[in-house]
Amino acid sequence: MRDAPSGYALSDTMEVHDKTQAPDARWLQDGDDWVLELSGDWRGHRAALPDRPSNDEPRNVRVNAAGLASWDAALVSSLWHQLEPLQRRDASVVLQELPDGLQQILALALESPPPGSTAPAPQSTRVARVGARVTAWWALRRKTLTFFGEVLLSLGRWLRGRSDMRLSDLAWQIEQTGPRSLPIVALVCFLVGLIVAYMGAAQLQRFGAQNYIADLVTVGVVREVAALLVGIVLAGRVGAAFAAQIGSMRANEEVDALATMGVNPIDFLVLPRVLALLIIGPLLTAFGAAVGMAVGWLVAVGIYGVTPLEYVYASMQALTLPHVVVGLIKGTTYSVLVALAGCLQGMSAGRSAQAVGDATTASVVQAIVWIVVVASALTVVFQRLNY
Repeated sequence: MRDAPSGYALSDTMEVHDKTQAPDARWLQDGDDWVLELSGDWRGHRAALPDRPSNDEPRNVRVNAAGLASWDAALVSSLWHQLEPLQRRDASVVLQELPDGLQQILALALESPPPGSTAPAPQSTRVARVGARVTAWWALRRKTLTFFGEVLLSLGRWLRGRSDMRLSDLAWQIEQTGPRSLPIVALVCFLVGLIVAYMGAAQLQRFGAQNYIADLVTVGVVREVAALLVGIVLAGRVGAAFAAQIGSMRANEEVDALATMGVNPIDFLVLPRVLALLIIGPLLTAFGAAVGMAVGWLVAVGIYGVTPLEYVYASMQALTLPHVVVGLIKGTTYSVLVALAGCLQGMSAGRSAQAVGDATTASVVQAIVWIVVVASALTVVFQRLNY
């Protein structure tokens, strides 16, 4: 038998043996608390940990790893399977005696608070949730206001002749949003004007006031109905298209490419669309109002026996400049809101097909909500001004 090399003490041999000893784990019960003791080398060990000592529900579960020599992912998995059911039953799991790496992994797996911290009180959790919602709401409002500011700055650059917008893009957007929208605007205004004229005339006939059909239809359609219908039609046809087009460009990273080349995306993509609806809005509103007045003439003359010249004369008397101006202002405002909603959702869209679809839907909903809110506000303002 050969002697051990000089300088290699017996204690060193025992230390190496201890570090490579077989893994061991056992549960100890300390009153209402349980302690899981780990020792030995757990690297490459796939055996499950021993079962818990009883079916009693512990208040605290502590892992004592003072004798743990080494470990790997298999031990993490075994500990998680043992501790996670206990944590779900509201037992407090204490991990401070584990090695740092093992402690951090288990804390993440168990979704437990960092060592030394305590779980937040229910009231604090509710306050945190309310705060998170308020923060998210303000972030969305701030993004909207920032977008409006960028559009105004872009408009200022265009007025100074420093914009990246091309007139050919503006002309193309006018052609897409204007003439191509005429059929649907005419159809919707015709049908809604027919409803307004018929229902109004049915009520006026009860009092023998058929001659006032022209006043009712003219004021209602010119001042309110035409602008509102044009805004809703543009929200569904044009605003959704704006969101889908710009959202698809974001998904394909074309917007990022424009910024990389030094082209301002707001100037190049948003401003032509906003200016196109700014120009087209009052024209479509005037066209829709003319269609509504024409269908009122058909109802009054064809059903209620009003003479054609009498209807025309009454319409001209009711068609005052304030009514026309109010209708055109509302139609222009609603059209610009549609363009802003569509472009905002498109520029904020994610980079997937699902995100583009969500942005398209959100643009229509947002535009209609904005139109209704602004319509109510403008109606109150104009009534207060006696205009």
